[in-house]
Amino acid sequence: MANKKMCLGLFTGSVDKLTAAGVILGGAAAMDMQVDIYVLLQGARAFRKDIGDDPAKLQMAENPELKAEFLESLKNLKVKTWVEFFREAKEITDVKIHICGLAGKIWGGEKIEDFIGLADDIVGIGAYITAAQEADVNLFI
Repeated sequence: MANKKMCLGLFTGSVDKLTAAGVILGGAAAMDMQVDIYVLLQGARAFRKDIGDDPAKLQMAENPELKAEFLESLKNLKVKTWVEFFREAKEITDVKIHICGLAGKIWGGEKIEDFIGLADDIVGIGAYITAAQEADVNLFI
């Protein structure tokens, strides 16, 4: 049986949702799924080189007043950062990370070099729509 395909529309730029996406991605990698991640709008900001996995530069989507507690708990539990989850998944299975061209430009990134080393390319929104149509699992975070 062929590997299942997952398409993840990653709209968020918040540390809590990026962490959740990393956990989901880790599960997909463990199941040897092929994963295409399309980094949209606020997500593109989180992928900028100058922001990367610095949690201090990211917002908290749900209950922003709990950010310090959330980050401290992750640290105490020795939970990987979202970037580490993504990097590890790319080492385990076929994961491609695509930055939306418009989203990149909104946040000052026009070249692949403007983003952390996880990004594979910059694409138009049509690539995301096509991948979503072809995926066995389609998530939007």
